[in-house]
Amino acid sequence: MAGYADHKTDVIHRLNRIEGQVKGLKRLVEEDRYCVDVLTQIAAVTKALQAVGLELIDDHLSHCVAEAVAAGGETAQARVAEAVTAITRLVRA
Repeated sequence: MAGYADHKTDVIHRLNRIEGQVKGLKRLVEEDRYCVDVLTQIAAVTKALQAVGLELIDDHLSHCVAEAVAAGGETAQARVAEAVTAITRLVRA
């Protein structure tokens, strides 16, 4: 089960809001709006996506990784390495 399963609806709601923001960005470009206005909205969308990503990382560490570490063995090492890769990917984005 996914670490975010308990609040999947909340995650979907946040992603729907972000989808609306992206559609708004497209509309700004279609309307030839001022560059700084578009960039401001891009920053807002980026921040919103980062917040969802951090929430999912927290869920993954709290559930998936914690359970694997409690079980021990190679699975634990694999889950920790997987989490590090995911965090690195999120930070670089």
